[in-house]
Amino acid sequence: MSAEFDQLVAEFERFQSSIRNVDDRFAGVGAMRQELTELRASASSPDGGVTVVTGPGGAVLDVEFTDAALAKGPQALSAALLTTLREAVGEAARRQAVLVEEHLGDNLGLVDQVLETQAVVFGTTVEEMRSKLAEGTPEPPPAPAEDFSEERVLRQADAPPPPQAPPARGGSAGDSFLRTLFDEED
Repeated sequence: MSAEFDQLVAEFERFQSSIRNVDDRFAGVGAMRQELTELRASASSPDGGVTVVTGPGGAVLDVEFTDAALAKGPQALSAALLTTLREAVGEAARRQAVLVEEHLGDNLGLVDQVLETQAVVFGTTVEEMRSKLAEGTPEPPPAPAEDFSEERVLRQADAPPPPQAPPARGGSAGDSFLRTLFDEED
């Protein structure tokens, strides 16, 4: 009976160890979430004319152009922007995978999966993608939030507002219905 008891104690200790491991992993989830929220990745075109900053999920946070890049014409600017955008989004995905793996462990091989997928998408090798991961470009400081609440989308903020349309006369049956919809008592 002693052997059975020792086996049960060993199994119980393994179970407790597994529970502690899960607790440790979940304790780091809050920190991981914060790090993912603050994640920034940037890429610049080879000539430095286009810079793209991305955040979690590859969200584009900022795009900057130099005067020289703008002078190259729309097709060259578009090509440089797309290439730089892909690099910045790829960098963000690699960093996210590393953060998740650091906090949750390598059970899923997440970084390897991301690198393999990016190698196919970018037409390169996993080793090349791994070298980009090892380079680890420094993160730019977060840009101050700009307030665009007073800006207009299609005209300048200081332009006079368009003239107001005169009020409609008579109105349609639908207008009458909507005006009286809540006037009636139930």
